[in-house]
Amino acid sequence: MRFERITDAIGNTPLVRIDPSVHGLRTIDLYAKLEMLNPFGSVKDRAAWNMARPGLATAADEGRTVVELSSGNTAKALAVLAGMHGVPFKTVTNRMRIPEVKDLLLLLGAEVEELPGQTECLDPTNTDDPLTQFHQALTAPGGAYLYTDQYYNDRNTQAHVEGTGPEIVKDLDGRAPDWFIACVGTAGSSTGVARVLREHDPRVGVVGLVSHKADFVPGIRTIDEVQEVGLFDPGTYDTIASVTADEALDGMLTLARRCGILAGPTSGAAYFGAVRHLRELDAAPVPDPDPDRPAERRTAVFIVCDRIESYLGYVRQRRPELLGRPPQPNSPATLTDAEVRAAPDIGVEDAVRWLDRDRPLVVDLRSPFAYAALHIAGSVNIVDELFGELVRGGLPFSKSSPVLLACPVGEQSARYAALLTRMGHPDVRSLRGGIIAWRDAGAPLVRE
Repeated sequence: MRFERITDAIGNTPLVRIDPSVHGLRTIDLYAKLEMLNPFGSVKDRAAWNMARPGLATAADEGRTVVELSSGNTAKALAVLAGMHGVPFKTVTNRMRIPEVKDLLLLLGAEVEELPGQTECLDPTNTDDPLTQFHQALTAPGGAYLYTDQYYNDRNTQAHVEGTGPEIVKDLDGRAPDWFIACVGTAGSSTGVARVLREHDPRVGVVGLVSHKADFVPGIRTIDEVQEVGLFDPGTYDTIASVTADEALDGMLTLARRCGILAGPTSGAAYFGAVRHLRELDAAPVPDPDPDRPAERRTAVFIVCDRIESYLGYVRQRRPELLGRPPQPNSPATLTDAEVRAAPDIGVEDAVRWLDRDRPLVVDLRSPFAYAALHIAGSVNIVDELFGELVRGGLPFSKSSPVLLACPVGEQSARYAALLTRMGHPDVRSLRGGIIAWRDAGAPLVRE
């Protein structure tokens, strides 16, 4: 197979059957679409090339910079594509959650700017958020940038309408699968593929997977965050289900150790969510079986979106024993779901009164940029990763001091409130709904 240029190698990725002895499904064949084998390493290669291609030549001639709001694979692919065309690339995000990705972007020559966004996901309705303001400036006509705009650009979806979806149908001998399972980030791949599959067979079941609210799985939005993504249409999915970080890592290990597919945690989440969903359907009969013919096996497809190597730090933080390190003491990863649900929390109105009455220590777990933009007066900023390091050494506060923990939407703070309660702190509470709820209630916030 010979190509004139590397971009010709984007697409036409393999569709690989997962051995039934691995997943245990008796009547359903499960296939993995190996988007990790795109030349830059992920499913985002398709969208990045489709979004950037029409404007790269003009951007080079006019000295414009390619810009995207991304902290992951889209930025990586665009950095390569821009560099190939002699065009600078800049990625803007409110937080680089995976250090290896940031290092790789810098190695590729990208400029990385971390703006003080107030949430983990771009919310275009929040006009006070600096990240939203930047997004609005980039979308204004006549700018000095080639803004690919992955959250709203239909060329993101179209890349999968023209490529990924038809490839799946072709590799299944002209048939659509019975089920398609995909993680939801920008929603481009799940929307585009689902559109093609349902054109072939309207009965195709589509499952969208989101991250569990209290967890971070790279490349996947929570159910709250995904509502803010411009390409997301809830009507695309028959079912939306959540996957925890632990489940994603379990799925990743199965793919790597049992299937030889060296995929990252996002793909692990897709595999885990697919098997969990299909297991309930495995014993169900095929609709309208022909009594004169044996029932055909049904099929399902999930997307393997990127590779494992960029996530070793993510694994080290959450499952150190997998890398030969001792389990971390006092880690949120050791909490049970019941402990998190029982975490002491407090609503905005009660929190305001509590602050006036008892003067608790307020710890803001968001990024320094988000904290600088808006925060509760008198609070201290300890970003959640650093806070986790402090807690591993024992209770970081005196038991005599009440503590209020705050994060963007109250999920991470709830986990730490549960952990500190388990460690013996008598009066620690999570701000229910986080800084977003505080802001929406009109409670006072200050800027640095």
